[in-house]
Amino acid sequence: MGSIEAVLDLDKIRADIARLEEEAAAPDLWDDLANAQKVTSRLSFLQGELRRVETLRRRIDDVSVLFELAEAEDDADTRTEAENELAAVRKAVEELEVRTLLSGEYDAREALVNIRAEAGGVDAADFAEQLMRMYLRWAERHGYPTEVYDTSYAEEAGIKSATFAVKSPYAYGTLSVEQGTHRLVRISPFDNQGRRQTSFAGVEVLPVVEQSDHVDIDESELRVDVYRASGPGGQGVNTTDSAVRITHIPTGIVVSCQNERSQIQNKASAMNVLQAKLLERRRQEEQARMDALKGEGSSWGNQMRSYVLHPYQMVKDLRTEFEVGNPQSVLDGDIDGFIEAGIRWRKQQEVSA
Repeated sequence: MGSIEAVLDLDKIRADIARLEEEAAAPDLWDDLANAQKVTSRLSFLQGELRRVETLRRRIDDVSVLFELAEAEDDADTRTEAENELAAVRKAVEELEVRTLLSGEYDAREALVNIRAEAGGVDAADFAEQLMRMYLRWAERHGYPTEVYDTSYAEEAGIKSATFAVKSPYAYGTLSVEQGTHRLVRISPFDNQGRRQTSFAGVEVLPVVEQSDHVDIDESELRVDVYRASGPGGQGVNTTDSAVRITHIPTGIVVSCQNERSQIQNKASAMNVLQAKLLERRRQEEQARMDALKGEGSSWGNQMRSYVLHPYQMVKDLRTEFEVGNPQSVLDGDIDGFIEAGIRWRKQQEVSA
């Protein structure tokens, strides 16, 4: 626990909390809404982190006392209680340890998640929608705010693609290990002959862009289209052309947003997504140059997880070998085990490289 506290640097966290509390108390704080939200969100996160560490430290001290009491009184019930608490504390320490592994350049950022249906027709579109629900449920379990920017619905069922934000510090570092191709094997509910179907969906995770990133975008290199937002089955959900699609002509990157009623708000959100995609493109180009200098390719495989519903029940990560036998709980958002295993695996890959 001491090494974890040293890595987290509790003194710095306390100093940052004091500074942010001063900023939050400023009478003109809410004159700049975006900055106010950033200050209060960061303050709330750091206060939560400090409470988490301090509470865990107290629990560790208390469990030692509990064992001593059980030994002194030779009490089986107290000993069982102490052993159960020790197991719970050990798990909490392991979870906190995983946080200390998030030390990448953008790991502390909020995340933009893009999900798209790939091979597999209507089953792939349905799977993409299940993955979107899985990540939104995961965020809900942890109390992380989310905002859906755009959803492109498929004609029969499911979605072609969706983009949403997870607005919590370290969301990018945490979810970035989910990036790649996800594979679903099941009896297709859309096949009237009840045949087994394999379908694929892609997950892309990007760090939210901050002012310090300096992603320059020339307005002359953009094509901006406006259209009427639509929902499932193509039904209109708005009476004005408020949805915005932006094409970055040099790269061919296309982003869209139809979440807000205002065309101006949708354009601003779409520009944020475009900046994040261009930042990620720049990061990948820099990584490719580094890999070339080292004479080796990326160690990341594209297909990273299989969800098998038939002929047996299992979800397995193809990189870490972590697996569970309850796909429904995973699709309901219980993915912390996969994420923790992925973060540890990534750290091992970095150390090996």
